[in-house]
Amino acid sequence: MVALHAAGRTAPAHPLRLPDHRGAGVLIRALRPADAAAVDALLAQLGYPQAGPAATAERIEAWTNDPSSAAYAAAVDPAPTGVPDGVAGLVAVHVCPYFERPGAWGRIVALVVSDTVRGNGIGTRLVEAAEAFALERGCVRIEVTSNDRRAGAHAFYRARGYTVQTGHSSRFLRDLTTGPAAPR
Repeated sequence: MVALHAAGRTAPAHPLRLPDHRGAGVLIRALRPADAAAVDALLAQLGYPQAGPAATAERIEAWTNDPSSAAYAAAVDPAPTGVPDGVAGLVAVHVCPYFERPGAWGRIVALVVSDTVRGNGIGTRLVEAAEAFALERGCVRIEVTSNDRRAGAHAFYRARGYTVQTGHSSRFLRDLTTGPAAPR
């Protein structure tokens, strides 16, 4: 897992609307529970199979109701793009206050663009939306983690001003389904 941090990012121009190379419009909008099947398909492209649209719709609703979180869709016309359900990509971002100093930091929790339309600027617009959300909530930094095997994603983030943190910090995970850890 590689952690990347944005350096000196500013808010994107609004509205978050752009043309793709085919001339079809791309609209960055809030993700909706009705997008759940498309979200499942996108996450499956990254190797994250889902339990089904109903469970995904519940998670989208939870993100919608959390003022510290946002999830956005890149909506396109399905006909010219070949993207089912018209959702070409998504990003989810969460804001967390620092404990040790003033301010907050944002974390891009998920980012995926359909493999049929990658390379058309959709990922950049989704990241801009996540960064704007974080900036509007006082964040001074944003981070994203990416699996070590996703070299293309790493290049994408570096091209947008994110710096690799490998060797500077480590990430430790523990599943909480087993109860508290025994003292050592």
